[in-house]
Amino acid sequence: MWTNNQSLLDNFILLGFSDRPWLETPLFVIFLVAYSLALFGNMSIILVSRLDPQLNSPMYFFVSNLSLLDLCYTTSIVPQMLVNLRGPEKTISYGGCIAQLYIFLALGSTECILLAMMAFDRYAAICKPLHYPVIMNHRRCIHMAAGTWASGFANSLVQSTLTVLAPRCGQRVIDHFFCEVPALLKLACIDTLVNEAELSVLGALLLLVPLFLILGIYVRIAQAVMRIRSAESRWKAFNTCASHLLVVFLFYFTAISMYVQPPSSYSHDRGKIMAVFYGIVTPTLNPFIYTLRNKDVKAALRRALTRKFGVKTR
Repeated sequence: MWTNNQSLLDNFILLGFSDRPWLETPLFVIFLVAYSLALFGNMSIILVSRLDPQLNSPMYFFVSNLSLLDLCYTTSIVPQMLVNLRGPEKTISYGGCIAQLYIFLALGSTECILLAMMAFDRYAAICKPLHYPVIMNHRRCIHMAAGTWASGFANSLVQSTLTVLAPRCGQRVIDHFFCEVPALLKLACIDTLVNEAELSVLGALLLLVPLFLILGIYVRIAQAVMRIRSAESRWKAFNTCASHLLVVFLFYFTAISMYVQPPSSYSHDRGKIMAVFYGIVTPTLNPFIYTLRNKDVKAALRRALTRKFGVKTR
């Protein structure tokens, strides 16, 4: 009995949307559908990028990395959220909370850097087309991707450790639907000014530095594209970058609004809305943004369906 009581005391309570119980069933259905679409879309891009030889290029290597990241990103929070939306006990174990915090932060940090790597790939393809195979050779792509994932997980180790070490004096009610830095820091029973300053600096470096690099790269790309005489080639170059720019906007807009601010100014309702957007909506939309705007991916999907099921599509 003592063991059971002790394990309950070690759990965190995730309030989620319990202050609006009438929303829980509709949100359960919406999140379940969104999660299913995210799984289907991201797994399709990973498989097609791996199996179709015509997508064997640096661009699709990084796109498949983004899909794998989004797949893990949404899986780190949605299953627990669905359980809490339908179950009477809205809890998560201490170990589960720390693991969720670390994994979610690591994947978010990795995506910041990965989007910059993808922008550099577009720069090399458009501005240095003759040197592109040398600049973005297979070995270099693997090193860039490995460095991106390692940097993301290293940053998460620092940020999650700073967050977990703040004493909570027994407080375990989190006004959120998953374990996230601002919500956990709200439980601290000490002055968290130093923690907030350290986390804000790390967040700004990881979010703003890649964002400025991306913006600078696209200024150079735009200058190069405007020098192209053929209107068709110019449109093709802009169209190639449009999907990536849309993904960058969706991710950075919500992430910056959450992490480049002191956690003391954190608003619970706003935090939940932003978290739904970058934790569920963005990973769900990303594969469809790349698929719907990309003729190569759509053609590869048609070829895969034709080979596997004999389905002929237009």
